[in-house]
Order: sequence, then C-alpha cells, then structure tokens
Amino acid sequence: MNKRTPDTVRDVMSRDCYRVTGQTSITNLAQGLALHRLPGAPVVDTSDRLIGFISEQDVMGRVLDSIYHDDEAPLVRELMRQDVLTTTPNKSITDLAQEMLGAKPKVYPVVEQQRLVGIVTRRDILMALLTIRRH
Repeated sequence: MNKRTPDTVRDVMSRDCYRVTGQTSITNLAQGLALHRLPGAPVVDTSDRLIGFISEQDVMGRVLDSIYHDDEAPLVRELMRQDVLTTTPNKSITDLAQEMLGAKPKVYPVVEQQRLVGIVTRRDILMALLTIRRH
C-alpha cells in the first residue's frame, strides 16, 4: 500500500464534519460534540457559509446554569463567536502547524469560497507532521 505524504490541509481535513446552525439548541450542540468527540463546531447558515464557531468551553457554563435554574438552554447564535480563525484546503500543513503554535483553537474550519468544506484539528496536523517526518 503506497500512502502519499500529506502536503496540504486538503489531504488531512475531515470533509463530512459536524456542524450546527445558529438555531441549534445548546443542549443539542453539547450532545453532538460529545457524540463526535469534538471540542467545538463550526456554525453555518442555510447555504453552508461559515458564520461562527462554538466550543465546549463556550457552552459548559450556560448548560450548567440552565440546569440549576431549570430553564431552557439558549441557542447557539446567542453564544457563538463570529470572529473565527479559519484555513483553506490549499494551505500547507507546515504553515498551518506554525500558525497553530500561537493560536488557541483546537479545531479550524476549512473554508473555500466562503463555504465550509471541512474541519482540521491540531491532532490531524500533528499526525500529518509525524508522517512527513518519517518520509
């Protein structure tokens, strides 16, 4: 089996990624993040354009608060961050790895022509770097 050495984000990104809309409840989001074992998720509009990002950390306190007060959990749009660090499918793995050294996100939405085409995680990039190192 001849596996090609990954060069770009496209080679390692997850294309069929978990995403939510602004109308998603925080409870449903939390269940989805747990199910998919993700630290956060991109938020998209009806055309799959990236409009924000929401992380476990963003919602944990609000879920806890809604349990204590026995009230309805808020919607994603109320807690999401609109200023999102993204990458493109054509970015080199080593360039993104350099950027990840300083930035905090563990998940980067991959955007092409303003549409979400996938996600890439720090783990994906680390595994790709290890593959590159072996070759």
